[in-house]
Amino acid sequence: MKYAPRKVYIKESGGYVELSYTEFCRCRESDQTYMDKLFIPVQGCLLEVVREQYTDFYRDKERWRYLQKLDTKNSLLSLDGFTDSEGNPLDFIADEAADIAETVVNAVMVDRLNAALPLLSDSEQELIQAIFFDGLSEREVGARLGITQSVVNKRKARILIKLRKMIES
Repeated sequence: MKYAPRKVYIKESGGYVELSYTEFCRCRESDQTYMDKLFIPVQGCLLEVVREQYTDFYRDKERWRYLQKLDTKNSLLSLDGFTDSEGNPLDFIADEAADIAETVVNAVMVDRLNAALPLLSDSEQELIQAIFFDGLSEREVGARLGITQSVVNKRKARILIKLRKMIES
């Protein structure tokens, strides 16, 4: 046995009697009937069961081992592995409803946006860089530039309008 169970539960007179593992070993040495008893492991303990429960338990256990061996052999992945740290499923399946034309238009707009960015002033480029590329919040950008969040928001709105006009023309 790989480990010594915490307790052993023996069926006696319609209920279970709890023994320590050392007590169980002593009883097994002195009483031959203990050698014929069947046990299954349950939460670190051994529980005496009837033959039908014993065979069902070990048949299921062998089936599970066999299926895992097949999974490993065939390099199957479980969907349980595709969850975030909180157990939420990850969205990794491609959206078949995605419109190819929309993807192309978005790519063209990104190219135009990249061409328009150098046309902005240095301060405008700095603000766009901080918010959209560095991932800073408006409050963080305001603290960096020594202005309030509301001023950053208004400047951002003005710059986006300016960019939209450059892109559409």
